[in-house]
Amino acid sequence: MNFTDTPTVFIVDDDASVREGMAWLLRTRRLLSESFESAESFLNMLQSNFQDTGNGPSSGQHWPRQAACVLLDVRMPGMSGLALFEQLLSSGMAQAWPVIFLTGHADVPTAVDSVKRGAFDFCEKPFSDNALVDRIEQALHLSQERLTARKEQQRLQSRLLELTERERDVMHLVVEGLPNKLIADQLDISVRTVEVHRARVFDKMEVKSAVELANLMRSLS
Repeated sequence: MNFTDTPTVFIVDDDASVREGMAWLLRTRRLLSESFESAESFLNMLQSNFQDTGNGPSSGQHWPRQAACVLLDVRMPGMSGLALFEQLLSSGMAQAWPVIFLTGHADVPTAVDSVKRGAFDFCEKPFSDNALVDRIEQALHLSQERLTARKEQQRLQSRLLELTERERDVMHLVVEGLPNKLIADQLDISVRTVEVHRARVFDKMEVKSAVELANLMRSLS
């Protein structure tokens, strides 16, 4: 599979009629989808697409850039939907790509428990087409929000790495609300040196005030 920037719905169900019906339904709402007949085939797709990074889905360190959600059948031959969900949870992929379970009546309690553990929602078969697609669109929106927030976190971390050790010292004291004079006394440097480091910190972190810097640092915690 070739990943694109277009949000995608991954349909994982052993029933071909369900896969085809869902794909058709999603096309009517102009949503892109990819179908998989088993949990194993979906997992293989993830591994083949992320293995080159050295920190694929199993590591919990790599997030995709493409917004998506997963429609996952609970009961399938071989690896069950629940077993796949466990792997998506442990890798962090279930946070990047929200999971919606497709479940029969007998599996509702299990699906409810999965929602409590991190699944986005469950939909009982037979389901309302419009209600399901509405939830899918919400899941895709949530995925995009999370990926955008993750990207911003990475940008902030990159900016932090540009700071020198002394600039970091000054930054932490600025965030604590100390004036330049007290920062100078605490670090045993001149006020002018504090001013220079403070200006560089503001420039590298792309902020204009101590308040803005403090808010930025809180977003990283």
